[in-house]
Amino acid sequence: MQNSNPSTLSRRTVLRGIGACVALPFLEAMLPARAWASESHYKPWPKSSVKPTPRVIFCYIPNGVNILDWVPQKAGKGSNTSPSLDVLKAHREHFSVLSGLGHPHSTGGHSGADTWLTGADLTSVPGKDYTNSISADQYIAEKIGLQTRFPSIEIGDMSGTGSALHSHTLAFDRNGTPLPTENSPLRLFERLFVPDDLNSRAATLKRFAQKRSILDDIAGDASHLMKKLGSADKAKLNEYLASVRETELRVQRQVGWIDVPKPKVASKDLQLESQPINAHDRPAWLDVMLELSYLAFITDTTRVITFEWSREAGGFGGGGENHHELSHHGGDPTMLAKLAGVDRFHLKALDRFLTFLASTQEGERTMLDHTMIMFGSGMNNGLTGDHSPKNLPLLLAGGGAWGLKHNQHLAHDPDKAPPLSNVLLTLIQKMGVETDRFQDAKGTLTGLA
Repeated sequence: MQNSNPSTLSRRTVLRGIGACVALPFLEAMLPARAWASESHYKPWPKSSVKPTPRVIFCYIPNGVNILDWVPQKAGKGSNTSPSLDVLKAHREHFSVLSGLGHPHSTGGHSGADTWLTGADLTSVPGKDYTNSISADQYIAEKIGLQTRFPSIEIGDMSGTGSALHSHTLAFDRNGTPLPTENSPLRLFERLFVPDDLNSRAATLKRFAQKRSILDDIAGDASHLMKKLGSADKAKLNEYLASVRETELRVQRQVGWIDVPKPKVASKDLQLESQPINAHDRPAWLDVMLELSYLAFITDTTRVITFEWSREAGGFGGGGENHHELSHHGGDPTMLAKLAGVDRFHLKALDRFLTFLASTQEGERTMLDHTMIMFGSGMNNGLTGDHSPKNLPLLLAGGGAWGLKHNQHLAHDPDKAPPLSNVLLTLIQKMGVETDRFQDAKGTLTGLA
């Protein structure tokens, strides 16, 4: 967003101009130009040098959408346009709209991000208010993560994990433990592409030695304890040991890559100082985080990314609009129109990302053909602003090289639709994971591949 003030006014100038001698409030005109995010000038690379391989990114928007402007009126081939989705018209041949789907076990509300990739019944365990399960991205990362420096990357505008039912992450490990997100473009860039110095290397090796010692002690104590437990407690302990083993693998993986040079990527034109929860910075922050996702893919630094664009009950539109407030529209036409504007703002950022992928040659095809993008929300605010887990706004893009079919609207009756887990299972399989099960999936989604 460009600064609306062509020049910056000093406090003294304003005071002199109005002849005031009382304390003056801080005015927008006093903001320096750098406080306003400008349009990104970063350009996609013309060609990828890595071997074509399946990749997936899960992009989440909170609070639902203006479903009236989002869902196409017709179903079938060539019916993937609507007033909102028309933003993506340049990529019609490379995305499909899925309507009517949801998670049957989800309770809706502001827990959409918690269950979007898990499909879990969060209250299924007696005596517990919240119990999540493994998310689709981590299911994939478990199987293929050893092939890249980072098995997966987690991005979100609030960083960390948040709290139960208001998660700041989409990613949950095998025990349902949330994985923290990164919200700083600068920190993410440094993590992915800035070489570690000797001190960092020594610190990593020291941490590895300490963690390995602790994990060895835990394994030894658990083995001794196992002999004294009943079957139910043994099952719980085995779950705990599985988590310990996963931690051990993560530590070993860090050490295994410590002497492998990171890819050389210049930071020029990347707006790494953009702030995620600054309404003025919002467009630039989304762009740079998607640019970093693109760079992580083109350098084969990871093949699995989750990106929660905003947490539930939060978020801004491109002009600083309160996204959550607009989602409680109550059917008001003015609020619905503004909500559709927020939707188009999000889709414009997605369109730019798809253009980056489509502009980069990779083997005989493009990066878009090799990259699968799942975009949508875990909430449908419907016609009156309710928070329903049914008929979620969802689209799938890319992945043509792996058999995904596009330029279509796959419409389902929300009361009879297959679970959203069918889509997740489809993506899991397309990522090369051999399985016919995930959560409550009844198979892959018919018509998508």
